Amino acid sequence: MDSPWEEDPRADYAPEADWAKLSNEFTNSGYREGIIAGKESALQEGFDAGFAHVGVPIGRDLGSMRGIISAITSFLSSKSQDSTTLTMAREISSSLAGVRFSDIVPVDQEAEQHAREHLDADDDPIGQSEELLQKREMEGLEDMVQRLTAGATSRPSQGRPTREDVICLKEGILTLRGQLGLDITP
Repeated sequence: MDSPWEEDPRADYAPEADWAKLSNEFTNSGYREGIIAGKESALQEGFDAGFAHVGVPIGRDLGSMRGIISAITSFLSSKSQDSTTLTMAREISSSLAGVRFSDIVPVDQEAEQHAREHLDADDDPIGQSEELLQKREMEGLEDMVQRLTAGATSRPSQGRPTREDVICLKEGILTLRGQLGLDITP
């Protein structure tokens, strides 16, 4: 070997380097896939629990109340009942129509605590995501359209309904049910 250019000094090393690089890439890829699968699994479990224990019961109760007050309103309209009772039923129906799931769903304390744990001390407090801000903006537009709709109540808006408001509406339905002698359960 008279010249260093005659032979590649790394010729024996190249296959080992390729193997190490390939092995490292597969290890990293497997690790990423494992992390993703774990996150998806935890996400699915959280969704399933929230759906079964929060979403379905709240949605069912709200839907049931809307259906019952609609039936009561129709019943009263067809029977030419006392106008104050019919007015009360219509007001409850109108109020229930304005309730959104997001108005009455309980705050997920565990999720907020988890988010706080991952924020640095210098970070801003937990804000709303861009998606949530867009959703709130759209809800604001929907509220504006509802106020402009013919037949909408002329009373000023007191803000979004709360769980306590829905409880009061449910009590109103129970009162109407008792006054009318109906055997229906909201």
